Order: sequence, then C-alpha cells, then structure tokens
Amino acid sequence: RRVLFRSILTMANRIEELNYVPEMPEKARNIVIVGAGGIVSGSHLPAYKMAGYPVVGIYDLDHEKAEKAAKEFGIPNAVPELEQLIELGVREDAVFDIAVPASKTASILRLLPDNAAVLMQKPMGESIEQAKEILDICHAKNLTAGVNFQLRQAPYMIAARKLIQDGVIGDIVDIDWRVVELHPWHLWSFLFGLERMEINYHSIHYIDCIRSFVGNPKGVYCKTMQHPKMQALSQTRTAIIMDYGDTLRVNLHINHNHDYAPDYQESTMKIEGIKGAIRIQLGLILDYPTGRPDKVEYITEDGKGWRELEVKGSWFNEAFIGTMGGLMKKLEDPSYHYMNSVEDAYHTMCVVEACYKSSEAGGLNVDYAQ
Repeated sequence: RRVLFRSILTMANRIEELNYVPEMPEKARNIVIVGAGGIVSGSHLPAYKMAGYPVVGIYDLDHEKAEKAAKEFGIPNAVPELEQLIELGVREDAVFDIAVPASKTASILRLLPDNAAVLMQKPMGESIEQAKEILDICHAKNLTAGVNFQLRQAPYMIAARKLIQDGVIGDIVDIDWRVVELHPWHLWSFLFGLERMEINYHSIHYIDCIRSFVGNPKGVYCKTMQHPKMQALSQTRTAIIMDYGDTLRVNLHINHNHDYAPDYQESTMKIEGIKGAIRIQLGLILDYPTGRPDKVEYITEDGKGWRELEVKGSWFNEAFIGTMGGLMKKLEDPSYHYMNSVEDAYHTMCVVEACYKSSEAGGLNVDYAQ
C-alpha cells in the first residue's frame, strides 16, 4: 500500500507530463464508509485503492452489499450495525465517508462524535433547508467536513485550472457547457418520484465545477423540465444562465433525452479567455457508465491552432482521490484551503436553490398587444 501511495505522489509531481496534481496528504488516514452502493464500489473504493488510502470498515443497510464490497477490496470489517461502524471509526481514528441518499445525511452526522472528520456524498441535502441543517450540524459538532463534489478534482479540470492560473488563455470571458445524451437513469431507482431531480443529482456537478473556476454568480436564470418520453422523472432537461455581470457569460445546456444514435451526442465544457480557449470533452457522460475517451484541447494567440493536452486519469475514478485527500490534508494542517469544504459546498447549494426558484417563477411574459 505504501508503494502505491508513493507512486501516486510521484505521478502528481510530474506536472509537465500529466498536468494533474491531486490534493493528497503527507500520510493517509484510515477510512470507514457508510454505504456500499454503486458509487462506493464503483468509484470510492477503486480510487482509494489507487491512492493507498486504507479503508478499515464498511456498513450498509443491506449487509450483503457491505460484505461483498469488503471481500472485493480487502476491507477487514463489514459490520451489520451503523453504531458498530462509528465505534470502529473512533477506535481507528478514521475519516467517515458517508455515501447515502442526501436526505439521510443529517441524521447520520448527528450520530458521529464531536471533532470527527467526514466526507459526504453530494448533494448536500435535497433542499437549501437540508443543506443549512447539515452545515449547522457540522459547525455545532466541530466536524472537519467536506462534500464530494469531485468533478472539480478531475484530472482534466486540474489541468485546465493550471492553464488558467498560468495565464495561458487570459481572463475568462465565456463558459459554455453542453450535455446532449441519453442517460441511464434506471441505474438509480431512488431518483424516481423525487420532486427535484436533474439539477440536484446531475447539473449540480457542473454548477459546482464552474464555481471552482470563477466563483459565485450574483444570480441565475433557469428552466428545468420533464420530457414526454420520461415522465417518471420530475426533470431530465435544464437550461441555466449563471449571471456574472456584463463581461463573463456562463451558459449550461443540458438534455438527457437525445435518443437518436450517438453521432451527435455532446459532453463538453468550453472556457474562453481574452487570449485563448480550452475545450474539455467529458467522456464519462457519453455512453455512461462505460464512457468514451476524455479530451482536453487548448488554443492561444500564437497561431498554432488547437493543441491536445495529455492528461492521464478521468472523473471516475481519479477525481475521488482529491476530495478525500484534501480532507486528509486539512486534518494535517488546519490552515490548508480545502476546496471541497462543507462551507464552499453550501454556496453550490445556494446556487442550486436559486435555479429551482427561477424555474418555478418562470420568465417575463411577452406582451403581444398591438
């Protein structure tokens, strides 16, 4: 495990080749996990294994799921009761990794010991009221807490952020995010029947990632809606304008119902600056969960045209290294700026809430009077 951990650190230091520096601690902490669903077995655990983060216990309401994950990933303890996992976490001085439906997060946080460290799966509750409840619990119990908005930690986002920080494309003036695909919503049965679905459980990633580049918008314009072919879900299509004033335009175009072959499916983020632009293809969303290749390209004023930037690793599973690793770094150094902090995540939830309110309020009525 230590060899794996050192190899990841070596990889992270080769910025010239990989453009990928994940947030990682000097020394990995033990982890105990609440929940053994698909996101845990498919992403959390593979990422932690890759990084050398030791997972010492796991719990799920379905104990067979916990036992299966423990066997597959060599976790020494699959416990049948949540209280047993909490006791194990305290004994092992472990970080608590909570991956349950968002509406259940607050009740689990209340059971954790004061001063614990915890990483929560997104979203931070299913409403702004739940998000505020979670934030208040974290503050009252003095938890070192983060929310797993991991897209901002994906290797290609880290690479893009470095290009921007190095001044390669100049000041950002335009962000355009387009998703046109057919999403396999049947993989998440708990989403059916929710009043708020698409933004809370999908576009929230894009909103959060945009915030990591350009900060908080002053307002939003939004419309989120159903599709006639998928009426069992409350929303599967969304249009959002994030208002950053008169210089920076930010637009999100989301359509999860493009059921007409893969030829013209899209999953791209384009960032334009005064001196150049960056274009990222997020391959995971195309033919999810198998995905297609990611691609990062950039262009500048030097006349050389678009160039592809080599970036190793993807959203799933490498991005999950940084969300947990950053929390561990925060534990090592309380002054460290942890980009996935619960306080920052609350701002993402504020933007999401504004999107839903904007969608309910509707647009300005057109006056057709002659």
